[in-house]
Formats: sequence, C-alpha cells, structure tokens
Amino acid sequence: MTKLAATAVVLAAALFSNGAGAQSEKPTILLVHGAFADSSSWNGVINILQKEGYPVVATPNPLRSVSKDAAYVSSVVSSIDGPVVLVGHSYGGQVISNAAVGHKNVKALVFVAAFAPEKGETILELSGKFPGSTLGDALAAPVALSDGDVDLYIAQDKFRAQFAQDVPTEVAAAMAVGQRPITEAALTEMSDEPAWKNLPSFFIYGDGDKNIPAEGLAFMAERAGSKRTVVIADASHAITVSQPEAVAELIRDAAK
Repeated sequence: MTKLAATAVVLAAALFSNGAGAQSEKPTILLVHGAFADSSSWNGVINILQKEGYPVVATPNPLRSVSKDAAYVSSVVSSIDGPVVLVGHSYGGQVISNAAVGHKNVKALVFVAAFAPEKGETILELSGKFPGSTLGDALAAPVALSDGDVDLYIAQDKFRAQFAQDVPTEVAAAMAVGQRPITEAALTEMSDEPAWKNLPSFFIYGDGDKNIPAEGLAFMAERAGSKRTVVIADASHAITVSQPEAVAELIRDAAK
C-alpha cells in the first residue's frame, strides 16, 4: 500500500467513526472535487444532502496523477460500509471512473461537469476534442516542481470569467484564492478501464461551461449510456457552487 493510500485509509476511518460510514438506509455519497477547486466547492450540495439524511464524505483529491488520485479515492471507498454513490466534478470524473473499478459497493456514478474518459484517453485529449474551451488562455504561469512537473492554476483575475461566471463575485474571488492546482502530468495521463461501462451513470453540466465545451460533455454522457442527463442553461463549470439544488437532485436520483 502506498503512503498516499494508507493516509486515505486513516482519514476515512476517522471520518466514518464519526458517523459518515455508519449503517444507514441510504448510500454514502462520496464527493470528489476536480482541478482549481477544493472540497468546500461541495458545501451547498453537502448541506442539502445532509438535511435529507444522506451520509456524505467530501474527500480531498490530491490532483497529482490519475493513478495516484484514483488509488487514494479507491482506498476511501474500501473503508465505507454499505453502498456508495461516487460523484466527481471536472477532473474528478476521471478519478471516480478509475477508482470505482472492482468495488462491488459502488452503485452509481455521477458526473458533474466532469470528464468520463475511455480507456487510453487523457483529459488534455478530451478537452481539445471539441472547440470552445478557453481554459488555456486563463492559466497563470506554471509553478515548477522539483520532479520536473509543473502545477497549473487559473489566474486569479481571470478565475470568475473562466470558471465561475454565475457565482457571486465575492464567492468567486475566495474560490480563486483557495483553488487547488493540478499537475500537468495528471492532464496527460491515460485513463484505465472506466467503471462507467458497468455502472449506472448520471450527468449534469451547464451549457455555459468554459472549461469543458458543452458539446464534449454531451458526447461523454451519450457514450457512457447516461441514465439521466441534466443540462442547465448558462451554468458555468462551477455548477456545484452555482446550482447545488440541481446537483443534489441528480445525486438523489442516482442513489435510489
């Protein structure tokens, strides 16, 4: 077991000992954020689901590499007793697609403005498959890492227009400051065999998404045989923040 996976097990044990993994009539909802965000981006969704009695865990996504991130999330899934609905935002969609493989307790996947790659595809490849993404021009100067990789951020002064145009200005400004970077390597690492081929999958996205073109999101939903696809007019990539009710409603549907 890697140090990262071991950390996930310890973290999960602490979380679930406080009730998140206790026996429940409802499945545990495991939320996985994507690049340029953190677990707080799920707060609106969490509040709704908790009020409805769902056990919820918003696990941190390391954003270091697809294989390592998927292994981390897989370890968290292994620590949960009972059924799980895995929910991924953006890059988190690729992570849950790989992390769910081999887990019989995962009953459904929910893709929230998220990538759903086929085996061998990369995020970078899918981002350019259809025109419309303006993310490249919104990135800040890369931060060089000691291993030769680089961390990528969205420039703070471009964050709201690029990522969260339908989020209040003050909220988007705080999101820009607290964003988690993703490595360039994670965007170019190929996906393993995806779990969406064998699990019910649900999709929600906005047609105002500037990170992932709506045409690309529609393509991935159709290819995955989406059980239900929700498209919200003019919604941004930060749909977890701007449309928590719609996101929670689709998760509820997947949890049935």
